[in-house]
Amino acid sequence: MSEPLHPSPMVPGDQPGLSRVLALAFVAAGAFVMLAPFWFMFVFATHSRTEIMSLPPPVFFGAELLDNVRLLTGRLPFWRNLGWSLYVALLSTGLTLLFCSMGGYAFACFDFRFKKPLFLLVLGTMLLPGFMNMIPAFMIMDRLGWIDQPRALYIPGAAGAFGIFLMRQFIVGAVPRELIEAARMDGCGEFSIYLRIVLPLLKPALGTLGLVTFIASWNNFIGALIVLRSPEMFTLPLALRTLQSPVDTEWGALMAGAAIATLPLLVLFALSSRQLISGLTAGAVK
Repeated sequence: MSEPLHPSPMVPGDQPGLSRVLALAFVAAGAFVMLAPFWFMFVFATHSRTEIMSLPPPVFFGAELLDNVRLLTGRLPFWRNLGWSLYVALLSTGLTLLFCSMGGYAFACFDFRFKKPLFLLVLGTMLLPGFMNMIPAFMIMDRLGWIDQPRALYIPGAAGAFGIFLMRQFIVGAVPRELIEAARMDGCGEFSIYLRIVLPLLKPALGTLGLVTFIASWNNFIGALIVLRSPEMFTLPLALRTLQSPVDTEWGALMAGAAIATLPLLVLFALSSRQLISGLTAGAVK
């Protein structure tokens, strides 16, 4: 008979839980570093400028929030700026989802001349640094008469290369080509196939692209700086920037505005983070 197997003796210093503890400690330290700016932003929103500039600065909430909000709304048409930011972000997200899904569907399911060179050209635009588009974008918007108009912020980027690439890759991996061919044989038109078959299967990718686009549009500072002129038309990032000055910046009011501008993004990300992860990983493993 074979001898029974015995567990190997534990090597001194070999602690299976030690690596787990170190990993958790590393993650906790990283989370603290990432969350600390948000904490101080919300804390400073409840303190006056004098309290914020004191040493050491306050680390817990104060009682100046309402005064800071009154100062903020007195210096800026803040709620109007908030409305313009929401308007631009929603339209930008909706148009991007529409045109990028249509473009991705065309590149994934149609065969046409110069398809590959055209797709490579679309991808090549992702390699261009953003600052190279500033002067051409201003010149085009000026020729169109869109200076100081919100449409200059949401129309030019409605068919971005990243969105088209994401939709195309997802359709190739998640939408069976046989299903589309069967619908065509049954007499279904292309637009009907897109609406009834492709779009319902694109929900994870659409959710991911929508979240990324909304956040990018909400935080867009350079684009607004190029095309917007009137304070009443400013989006939030540009409006809050006007509060800063070398002498008398009201940091409490500025932090209050930043906190109000950040809250929608935090809520949106908390509600859709699972959707974001599933959209980025869907179709990666068959």
